[in-house]
Amino acid sequence: MSALRPLATIAAAEVEALLDAAFGIDRHQRTAYRVRTGLQPIGALSFAWVEGERLTGCIQCWPVQLNGDDGQAMPMVMVGPVAVAPDRQGTGIGQRLMAESIAAAGDDAPLMLIGDPEYYGRFGFSAARSGGWRMPGPYEQRRLLARGAVPECNGMIGPRVALAA
Repeated sequence: MSALRPLATIAAAEVEALLDAAFGIDRHQRTAYRVRTGLQPIGALSFAWVEGERLTGCIQCWPVQLNGDDGQAMPMVMVGPVAVAPDRQGTGIGQRLMAESIAAAGDDAPLMLIGDPEYYGRFGFSAARSGGWRMPGPYEQRRLLARGAVPECNGMIGPRVALAA
């Protein structure tokens, strides 16, 4: 039996093992990990796909912001990683996880990710408004994608910073 569950209900070690299997043990060197350092996934937008007792897919979403060159900070959600067990890839699990996260966030939510436009375009992600965005490490500009109410401006993606009271 397959089930969608909140990712927070899955043991962290199981999630890490799935991410290692899907992306390799060197995945922490990627730029997306630099942006997410010190953050916790957004529980309401992060899901697991479980088949029987086996975790076969997961999606995490993170609180980030675009720090505009004009000094404005615009909150956004970084989607990913979207991981599917290698032996279950191509079965629709990733698509289901993406659809669930987008639905939970809301159709116009400001979402961004680093990924293949050929895959993520089906979910409304494109590089049309992210051409002036930068990341703190190597990345391909064509793979910096966004959807929803995201600004078209110049700036750096970073962790979301709470405003001081």
